Amino acid sequence: MKQLERSGTNGVFNGEIAKAVDRSAEKAARKAEKERLKSIMNGPTEEKGSGISPSEDAPAEEEKHIQDGDGVEARDKVAAKAARKAEKKRLKPLKDSTRQEENRISKTNQGTKEREHKDLSKSHDVEAVDEAAVKAQWKAEKKRVRALQNSKEHGNPESAKTLPDVSDQSLPTPNTTLNPQSDYTEDLSLTTLPQAKIDSFLSDHFITITDPSTPTTLRPITSFSYLPQSTDTSPFANFRSPTPIQSAAWPFLLSGRDVIGVAETGSGKTLAFGVPCIRALANLPQPQKSHGPVARAVMVSPTRELAVQIHDQIAALAAPTGLKTVCVYGGVPKPPQIVAARTAHIIIATPGRLNDLISEGSADLSGVTYLVLDEADRMLDKGFEDEIRKIISCCPSTGMGRQTAMFTATWPPSVRDLAATFMRDPVHISIGDNHGGELRANTRIEQRVEVVDPRGKEQRLLQIIKQHQSGKNSDDRILVFCLYKKEATRVEGFLRSKGLRVAGIHGDMSQENRSRSLESFKSGACPLLVATDVAARGLDIPSVKLVVNCTFPLTVEDYVHRIGRYVSFPPSPLSASQNPY
Repeated sequence: MKQLERSGTNGVFNGEIAKAVDRSAEKAARKAEKERLKSIMNGPTEEKGSGISPSEDAPAEEEKHIQDGDGVEARDKVAAKAARKAEKKRLKPLKDSTRQEENRISKTNQGTKEREHKDLSKSHDVEAVDEAAVKAQWKAEKKRVRALQNSKEHGNPESAKTLPDVSDQSLPTPNTTLNPQSDYTEDLSLTTLPQAKIDSFLSDHFITITDPSTPTTLRPITSFSYLPQSTDTSPFANFRSPTPIQSAAWPFLLSGRDVIGVAETGSGKTLAFGVPCIRALANLPQPQKSHGPVARAVMVSPTRELAVQIHDQIAALAAPTGLKTVCVYGGVPKPPQIVAARTAHIIIATPGRLNDLISEGSADLSGVTYLVLDEADRMLDKGFEDEIRKIISCCPSTGMGRQTAMFTATWPPSVRDLAATFMRDPVHISIGDNHGGELRANTRIEQRVEVVDPRGKEQRLLQIIKQHQSGKNSDDRILVFCLYKKEATRVEGFLRSKGLRVAGIHGDMSQENRSRSLESFKSGACPLLVATDVAARGLDIPSVKLVVNCTFPLTVEDYVHRIGRYVSFPPSPLSASQNPY
């Protein structure tokens, strides 16, 4: 029985410690143990060999075990409570740091929103100020127009002549620049011209303007008086009005746009890109003109003669602004060109010599903001494509603020591919009814073809020259083209032996002699010039009355450009009487 008592007590003890004994089993065990103890107390007997009375010792021992079980349970509760308290204490710093981080992020976001709101408010304020300034300016202009109209109504016609008779409601808004970096604004007098007059000007001169980015809104500058006020118009004193390519190209170039101009040789393309270039560079801040790389504009042409011709016109435009120019070409010593290139703001060059200076480190184009390719089709025909691409790669990209102008007499696929690689949304301007720019001869030129015996070619040439230089036409300029340099030398000597005033240009001559011959022909001192194809492109040779192809060129392209040498600036209808052979 003692063994059973011990077993029951141990069951209770173990059940209280583990808390894993089922409650119903524990209750049944306790009930059975109580009944056993009750029976013992009612009938006391002595366990064999024990020497201990169960009625006296069993209840005390049972109470002791129960008390021990309750103590263990209490200690477990205390330990669990202490563990929870320690865990809370450990988690408290983590919660505090998390709360601080959330507060910091919240404050940062709030500050960012406040700054964004402040910047947005500031931008709205700037826009409002700009809009108010424009409205005020336009309101003042309308008052001036109203005053002029009133003076006209009260019999003061002289003051009313300054502006056309328009009302406030019909007064158009001036077209402003398409490039925010440019300050070009269309002249108000040009803006108020009737649209029908602008359309008539475009159609009469066969001007086609294609703008891939936006609808064309800039009107052609049909008069020198419509140029920006800061433009020096003294170089145009001898001309009545701009040429078609100048009228169409000026508004877009003054606005900072890239432009492709397709027009025949001698149509005034040099001033078309020269005037916007001078104005753009003259408006640069003084430190930008004098610090760092000096060169701000580069103009590339295929021949030395054309480069010199461009330089003379650009230098005349740049002189009043203080901008320096240099002409870089081969056939002459490099040192003077290197010295001038270091201080020049505008470089006019042929591709070969300019690349020589770049390779030697004597020319820095990293500051160029205005790039011009003149006679681009001719440069590609002569194999200068790699040289051109090298020059372009030395200039800043279009995304860095470079403006590019390309002028050409034809628009072949090779030129289109080149333009697509380095121009940004260029405005395409075509002059003439040849909108596609395909190669064709000038329709205003009368062409005659004679087939003669090669041995009698020079005699027939002499007859033609005397026929056109007889009497009062003895000083008429005649240009004779030969295919080879030796042929040009021979023909020049033959004509000189006949007593004619003649000069020559070809590749075997020094640059000094070539320049002297060209100048004497332009001035009229030598009315007869024998040349190879170096004189076929781009040169401004005024008042040429006759072009003779002593030998037909190797390509039709060269023939088209040869017979186009009669055109002068500005073009004269009298030049259409020329008769190339």
